[in-house]
Amino acid sequence: MSFFTRPILNRIKQLAFRPRGVEEFFENGQSLPTEKSWTGRAWRASELRIKSFDDLHKLWYVLLKERNMLAAQKEEARRFHISKQYFSNKGRQIKCQKSMARIKFVLNERRLAWVEAKKLQWAIDAEEAAINTKTPVLSSTASSASATGSATASGSSSTTTAAV
Repeated sequence: MSFFTRPILNRIKQLAFRPRGVEEFFENGQSLPTEKSWTGRAWRASELRIKSFDDLHKLWYVLLKERNMLAAQKEEARRFHISKQYFSNKGRQIKCQKSMARIKFVLNERRLAWVEAKKLQWAIDAEEAAINTKTPVLSSTASSASATGSATASGSSSTTTAAV
């Protein structure tokens, strides 16, 4: 085996075994964490607006797994009668909940923008169809001149407009 293939095989073995099933409900393979872990802040809506739909979809499922893991930890703490002052993930749960709500908000904004764009496109298509189906009005200079001449001859001062 050459020098370069060994790290590649080790990396493949690491990637090949990923815990699936019940193991994903536990952080670092422990049902309850032994030390407090630092977590970041919730995602802002402005940050989520620049993400693609696929990125938002992936982030949603990452947050869903986090929410399920936190719920499993909360249940384990309740089962072992651990006081809330010693073990609480309320801050992480709130951050997860806010991020998920903001993802739904951004997706709803995109949906509403799409609906408005469809309405606008429908109105433009309807207007173009109305213009294309109208028969052109034949307006000769003689008929319009006689119409204005007879209107002024009767003493009224009105103007005539030709329909396009």
